[in-house]
Amino acid sequence: MDAMEAVLEELNLMETKNIQKITDKYGVERSTLSRRYYGKTTTKVEGYNSQRLLSPGATKALIKYINDLSERGLPPMYAMVRNLAYIMALRMPGINWILRWVKQNLKHLKSCYLLPINRNQKRANLALYYSLYFKLLGRKIK
Repeated sequence: MDAMEAVLEELNLMETKNIQKITDKYGVERSTLSRRYYGKTTTKVEGYNSQRLLSPGATKALIKYINDLSERGLPPMYAMVRNLAYIMALRMPGINWILRWVKQNLKHLKSCYLLPINRNQKRANLALYYSLYFKLLGRKIK
């Protein structure tokens, strides 16, 4: 439990609310305690979660949907994922939102279009190497 949570808990248990007495006892800022008690500010975690476009549950659902599409052979592109997020959140994500979201959820995604490709994979995917491979394979078969 956070120190501020403990202070708020003790303040809630008091019959007559004396914020100054609690601040003197615990050494917290009076204005901070007052704002937290009256609900004008929240914890950092609650503040971060209120700014997120998708809740953790919606994020899991979107990852599952993307992975299902990828397994069916229809991996979504960035624009499609952005539109899906818009449908789920009812507000349009920013232009760079999808890049940050993919980076955060990289270990859970199976889509080939959303995952970054490194230089070696790109080099190995050249038509020249494929044609060379099949020429060599043709020689072996003959």
